[in-house]
Amino acid sequence: MGGAAAGTKWIHHIQRLSAAKVSAEAVERGQSRVIDASLTLIRERAKLKAELLRALGGVKASASLLGVPLGHNSSFLQGPAFAPPRIREAIWCGSTNSSTEEGKELNDPRVLTDVGDVPIQEIRDCGVEDDRLMHVISESVKTVMEEEPLRPLVLGGDHSISYPVVRAVSEKLGGPVDILHLDAHPDIYDCFEGNTYSHASSFARIMEGGYARRLLQVGLRSITKEGRDQGKRFGVEQYEMRTFSKDREKLENLKLGDGVKGVYVSVDVDCLDPAFAPGVSHIEPGGLSFRDVLNILQNLQGDVVAADVVEFNPQRDTVDGMTAMVAAKLVRELTAKISK
Repeated sequence: MGGAAAGTKWIHHIQRLSAAKVSAEAVERGQSRVIDASLTLIRERAKLKAELLRALGGVKASASLLGVPLGHNSSFLQGPAFAPPRIREAIWCGSTNSSTEEGKELNDPRVLTDVGDVPIQEIRDCGVEDDRLMHVISESVKTVMEEEPLRPLVLGGDHSISYPVVRAVSEKLGGPVDILHLDAHPDIYDCFEGNTYSHASSFARIMEGGYARRLLQVGLRSITKEGRDQGKRFGVEQYEMRTFSKDREKLENLKLGDGVKGVYVSVDVDCLDPAFAPGVSHIEPGGLSFRDVLNILQNLQGDVVAADVVEFNPQRDTVDGMTAMVAAKLVRELTAKISK
């Protein structure tokens, strides 16, 4: 049974328990125990990894992988829920080495650590609704950030996860960040198909919350009137692919984060042309090349305090895992930007 179907089954089970007069308090206590156990596992893993890094010394920041395998807020396909393990598998695939392009070694824990996944499906199986689930994601991110020198590098999951992640980063650092968002879509609908937590609405929630000072959206080529209107409402800097040749020099020489708490980078894999990354839910021709994306990321000036890679859908990937390798390469190069 797929994750989404299993989650629906157990949510119905919780509803039947309620109908059978199992008290709401008893269900709440059980849910809280599961959530506490989930946060404890992430906390203890983060603490162990951070203690090792502090003992090694000489580390100002280390990227720390945190998986958020959530797919139910996708408006089309829910396959991104299965992405984190596939990305990890590709990162350590024997077909390539463990070096980033600038020469940082991923098998050095001072560069990259891993604190595991937020157990999204297990929590949803207990009947936890999205308001509380988003809080759990935020608390998981804060738990990682509490352990210096770890900085969260989040593996999605659909793009709805960016809202609770950015919220956590901003709240933990005590102020807004600048966001570089690479995507075919602006994901800024006020409420898409009745879902305020839709993957198509995540950046509306971020901007409403005041968690970002500047939001730069790059790679856009599927944008509606509402997307443009919302961009104007929130003062978003939107760069569409139809003008990329004109914007290229600026985008490959960005300087962000001055006067705020740092830079957050969100990479939706569908920012890439499907020739480079076919394994996505929403295939939009006319996108960025992989080298375009790397040029933007590698030349970015700013303190990257956290990042995410989202919307890789293993269920639509090629048989040889081409898009998984693309997502893994994005993670590698973001690791290089974060670690120091």
